[in-house]
Amino acid sequence: MGYLIRNARAIFSSQQSSATDMRLQGNRITALGRDLAPIEGERVIDASGCVVWPGLVNTHHHLAQSILKGVPQGLNQRLGEWLGSVPYRFWPKITPELMYHAARLGLYEMLRSGVTTCADHHYLYHRDTSPEVEAAVWQAADELGIRLALCRGCATEAGSHKGMARHAIVPESLELALDRLESSRRRYHQPAGDAMRRLVVAPTSLIHSSNPRSLDALADYARRHGLRRHSHLLEVSFDETQAQEKYGMSAIDYADARGWLGEDVWFAHLVKSDPHAIDRLAQTGTGIAHCPTSNCRLGSGVAPVPDMARAGVPIGLGVDGSASSESGSMLQEMNLAWLIHRALGGPEATTLESVLSWGSAGGARILGLDDVGELVVGKAADLVLYDIDQPRFAGVHYPLMAPLLCAEPATVKYGFINGEPVTVDGRVAGLDEGDLTRQVQRSVERLLGSA
Repeated sequence: MGYLIRNARAIFSSQQSSATDMRLQGNRITALGRDLAPIEGERVIDASGCVVWPGLVNTHHHLAQSILKGVPQGLNQRLGEWLGSVPYRFWPKITPELMYHAARLGLYEMLRSGVTTCADHHYLYHRDTSPEVEAAVWQAADELGIRLALCRGCATEAGSHKGMARHAIVPESLELALDRLESSRRRYHQPAGDAMRRLVVAPTSLIHSSNPRSLDALADYARRHGLRRHSHLLEVSFDETQAQEKYGMSAIDYADARGWLGEDVWFAHLVKSDPHAIDRLAQTGTGIAHCPTSNCRLGSGVAPVPDMARAGVPIGLGVDGSASSESGSMLQEMNLAWLIHRALGGPEATTLESVLSWGSAGGARILGLDDVGELVVGKAADLVLYDIDQPRFAGVHYPLMAPLLCAEPATVKYGFINGEPVTVDGRVAGLDEGDLTRQVQRSVERLLGSA
């Protein structure tokens, strides 16, 4: 069944900025314009009072942390101490069932804020990890109909962050990590530009939990199988000091020396990027998942994203894990990205249009999803209709950008992924909010009981 979306207040499209109507057939956008006539068998959706955006693309998340919000021990700690007090404290105790409910909560939060693609940096692997923990993430995404790029984390040594050693977590061997990667690739990975499932090779940290041999082998594996690569880098100054102490070079040069820069690579955070790092990122086409909320929450700083954008670095946005942001909302992330750089660099530092592009087309480009991220005829039908016919938005003079200007709370009247409605009137299809709430509350109780 096809859909005709009619009478939108505005549509964010580089192809036809004056369009008010859009036709979806199969999983594609087939027409943009004004006064499009319905065709037989087509369902007409009245978009009066709505603005239509491309589906948002979250380029860095930790779904497991959806059940680790506001842990008191970590509220006033910086990254290093927080890692030991919060995620590393709990993640060996996250069972497949707990992971399933955490993933559903995280994906629910994203869908209701307008996300249609999520890159989850899933790092819950150690020597004795059950494969069902990863399978729970894929299952939750399949059930809710969201595109998922599972960034398969790994630590092949306890490393220089405090968490693994403090909690006696035994890392995977390189051979075990590669065997498990291969099993996941064969079972889940789809290479197409509109893939619903992507596998990404994603060591948790280049500097702290991987040795040179591991990074070389993981990079080789990714290239041989056409997989993209992702990791954390330069979130805090500790990355730089450890790179200098361990390898005698800067963190960005170490990544370069190990073959971990390129158009198939993106890093989360990059807060401490200096001009040399920005130059290397730009020259190699290496991208960033900019996570301003988490970086503020942990006091890590602000990534120099306007400088990166001017240099040509690919820019995406990420909500990061809810243990360090307490939110899975891309609207919040975009609003803060728009504001925080203006606080530092003046009102010319960011524009609404560029921030929305970072959160949609920019993220899709980074993930290699070439058919996603733009409202253009022929592209995949991933889109969201925000209801701005509400008091909160009534005074806005620029309706198209009202959800970004005003941020949360906002209502997704309809959200489509691959041509199918997954959100209707702010509710995620196939998900009982009351049941989700109860299951997550029980999950938190069980987690605390095992800690």
